[in-house]
Amino acid sequence: MTGSPKVAFRPSRLLVRVAGVWLCIATAVAGGGVKPSEGQWWSLEPLQKPPVPAPGKRAPVHPIDAFIQAQLRAHGLKPSPEADRRTLIRRLTVDLHGLLPTPDEVKEFEQDKGRDAYERLVERLLASPRYGERWARHWLDVVHFAETHGHDQDRPRETAWPYRDYVIASLNSDKPYARFVAEQIAADALFPQQPELIPALGLLAAGPWDESSLRDIREDTLDRQIGRYLDRDDMVTTVMSAFASSTVHCARCHDHKFDPISQEDYYALQAVFAGTERAERLYDLDPRLNARRQTLMRGKLALDRQDKTAIARMLTPELRAELDAWEASLTKRATAWRAPSLESFVAQNGTELKALPDGSLLAGGASPADEIYTVTVKTDLTNLTAVQLEVLTDDSLPKKGPGRAVNGNLHLTEFRALAATGASGDFQPVALQSPSADFNQDGWDIAKAIDANPQTAWGVHPQEGKAHVAVFEFANDVGSASGGVMLRFVLEQQHGRQHTIGRIRLSVTDSPRPVRAVPVPAELAQALGTPRAQRSADDELKLAVHFLNERVTHELNALPPPQRVFAGANVFQPNGSQVATGVPREVHVLTRGEITRPAKAAAPGALACVGTLAARFPIVDGGDEAARRAALARWLSDADNPLTWRSAVNRAWHYHFGRGLVDTPSDFGRMGSRPSHPELLDWLAVEFRDHGGSLKWLHRLIVTSAAYRQVSMHRAEAARVDSDNRLLWRMNRLRLDAETVRDSVLQLSGKLDLTMGGPSVKQFAMSPGIHVTPKVDYAAFDVDSPANHRRAIYRFLFRTLPDPFMDALDSPAGDQLTPVRSESVTALQAFALLNNPFIVRQSEHFAARLEALSPQREPQVRAAFQFVFNRAPTTAELRAFTAHAEKHGLANVCRLLLNSNEFLFLN
Repeated sequence: MTGSPKVAFRPSRLLVRVAGVWLCIATAVAGGGVKPSEGQWWSLEPLQKPPVPAPGKRAPVHPIDAFIQAQLRAHGLKPSPEADRRTLIRRLTVDLHGLLPTPDEVKEFEQDKGRDAYERLVERLLASPRYGERWARHWLDVVHFAETHGHDQDRPRETAWPYRDYVIASLNSDKPYARFVAEQIAADALFPQQPELIPALGLLAAGPWDESSLRDIREDTLDRQIGRYLDRDDMVTTVMSAFASSTVHCARCHDHKFDPISQEDYYALQAVFAGTERAERLYDLDPRLNARRQTLMRGKLALDRQDKTAIARMLTPELRAELDAWEASLTKRATAWRAPSLESFVAQNGTELKALPDGSLLAGGASPADEIYTVTVKTDLTNLTAVQLEVLTDDSLPKKGPGRAVNGNLHLTEFRALAATGASGDFQPVALQSPSADFNQDGWDIAKAIDANPQTAWGVHPQEGKAHVAVFEFANDVGSASGGVMLRFVLEQQHGRQHTIGRIRLSVTDSPRPVRAVPVPAELAQALGTPRAQRSADDELKLAVHFLNERVTHELNALPPPQRVFAGANVFQPNGSQVATGVPREVHVLTRGEITRPAKAAAPGALACVGTLAARFPIVDGGDEAARRAALARWLSDADNPLTWRSAVNRAWHYHFGRGLVDTPSDFGRMGSRPSHPELLDWLAVEFRDHGGSLKWLHRLIVTSAAYRQVSMHRAEAARVDSDNRLLWRMNRLRLDAETVRDSVLQLSGKLDLTMGGPSVKQFAMSPGIHVTPKVDYAAFDVDSPANHRRAIYRFLFRTLPDPFMDALDSPAGDQLTPVRSESVTALQAFALLNNPFIVRQSEHFAARLEALSPQREPQVRAAFQFVFNRAPTTAELRAFTAHAEKHGLANVCRLLLNSNEFLFLN
């Protein structure tokens, strides 16, 4: 099968949302389509390694060149000569590192007379950690990674960044591609003894998420079901587009119009993710600690859904004896609360706090959006075990409170305690545990007040107009027998919208643990008062659930703080938008994609058209959510899966040459393109697979080919035959992407910070918004902040509020899968590269760096050309730019160089 250098018209797709359901509408236009009757499509054929073509008169020593030159000869074309060394090192360094080579590196390479100088350069670049940072950005495009939810409720994801770091580390370590695939779908199931791999599951939650489709909606509503189907659709689309270059999502409403993908295949893939949610996943780097935490969290889920089988397993004889003792102790338990004396109290943002005779504090005066109360008290009690916070009503508050919001609600973001017990009198933090309250707003429970997460809080809606109480145990006794203690309590209320607390009262106790806001819920009091022989099975179950919940919660709170990552999860803490079930929900094939017309239940599986592999997965335990993902991970990473291996090598080729052998990298179906060099694609796929899926081996193979090392010079006679250069008779001229421009500018100015990893840097000023979407101001950000000097891969990526500078240079916002970036050439780009504050300031730093090298303008201009273009200026250039520097300043010369085609494009 040979490809044509001419570009054909192909059918196009239009996605339309009707009544909450996306419909895929296909419109056929001229050419390109292949009828199903024409036989098996090329991408679905089993992988077979074709022979390397026989050489021509001049035998190519490189197998890639043998395939390329065979096609060129067939069309009467010849390859272009090799580029000079300056061009090669500049091309290769940008390609593998996303940075420019330094003048010293160029000089060293140009003067290296060794026959293997180029190969050694390749090895040096591949061994650098800069390689992983560069190529991770490509992968994050493919899976539309960003750090906010998107849509109208664009909540930040403060813990999404570990996935980015996982990708960088995996690429730098040259992780086998099959393992790279499997980990991102089912690291928890396939490699349970390696919890450090949990961030890999960030792929499943990388895309946008319509949080509003799940928030505050009853479990059985139609909107919530639609929201779940759309959420799973994004997971299916991301996984199958990224790893298999397949448009499975076009089979939601009917069998795929062009590819042999049935609606049953699509819903089989939905069934794989039927128990997977997007959430902040907790994990521990210690395998034993991680296993214990996950066991406890799964136990808590079983208790929440009152799984009788799981509860029976949990109630061992030892725990049954503890349950009996717990019941007996409840009738004797009483907590003695003591009000400490108020020493001081202050509100940070303008609220006026007034002490009342009953020891409470009443808020008045200004009602800011956010507030922090700091209350210092003194008590003569020793060995304190807990603190009680009462939020009280008052006629002066909206709806009588206890909050100052218009409906009387409140949001307690964080409750912190400090104690001064030593001789120095310094206040030290006191650890809190086992929080409890008499009432919790759905999704806003009291545990959120000590979770160190500014996005969560305790609320009391819809129980406004009533007083409420919360209790926090001290992890260790506070105070000693030698005397009393000074305590300081900090009540952070940072959710905005004036959800501050209107009236509070604090008290402490030395009663033995456990200390709770209410010993047991009211509905259990009657069961406790009934002799065991007379209790119903339902009463026994409720008591057991309450006891075990307390025990599990206490043990969870006693564990060290976990690691956190926003990822695909089946076990997680409820977050107000969703509640973990721990088991897959039932997925049905939807007639015409209508949520109201479910047909038969879908069994987990993949694509029947991949004839080398089984299409449905034999899942032994239907309730094991992770087993489904593990089965899909094995299916995708199988050595006999032709889609996976062809997809991987084509993506690598695309980023090296600016266009893949298939120029639709995420669509290997009939709506996509045919490969320009099908035999080369298959040869690369087999060789890549058989070399252990080493991406560095693949990069090395591609960049050492003569095809990659050609000049990019235009040749009219070749262009008449192949105007689009699909046959690669020359190298494509590539534009620097937005991240390379930004990083290279910092490199030139001497300000580039090569610190790796960690939380993403927010290169903008952020303040609370009307709802969960904050206000973001890029113009207010300090251009000289150290955060502005990190590599672009470490920027915090806001979906609906992208960086205007990066946006102008075609950096994707993460709202769509981006297998191929757009490359626009607009006046806006020129204005950004001349006038953006980042460019202006870095040009000043670049000029200062040049001035430190020499006090004379001519040497400064010479150095500028070496840094930016890796060459010396011509006589005319030196004269013109020196004159410009004398008249307008050296910083303006730097800005002109950064706005030039020679800087922005690679030859």
